[in-house]
Amino acid sequence: MLPAQNKLNSSVQFRTTMRNGRRAGSKTLVVHLWDSAESLDGSGGSTEIASTGGPRFGLIVSKAVGNAVVRHRTSRRLRHVCSKIAAELSPTDFVVVRALAPSAEASSRDLEKDLVLAVNKARRVRGK
Repeated sequence: MLPAQNKLNSSVQFRTTMRNGRRAGSKTLVVHLWDSAESLDGSGGSTEIASTGGPRFGLIVSKAVGNAVVRHRTSRRLRHVCSKIAAELSPTDFVVVRALAPSAEASSRDLEKDLVLAVNKARRVRGK
């Protein structure tokens, strides 16, 4: 379970992360990674979005993944994986994870591997 300080909790945060962040994908998911500190240095974005207290995660698990039971199971597993990798990210990072249809059949280990892979790809694109 993710603590409250590690959750994206508004549509503005989701929208800003997806528009301003770097996108990278893997076999089971797509990640949008945005450093909210970028908005503080004048390079764009809204300063009201910036926060501290740890990286923030948001999940998008659509009906393409499966029925409600499958979607909720996938969401629970993704939240667990996000909590495991939170320590590796900057406290100002915002991450939106969009589950693709193959994520329904993927194991938690595969989801973790794919999430780490996608986050690392997004970091390379970002230039960190």
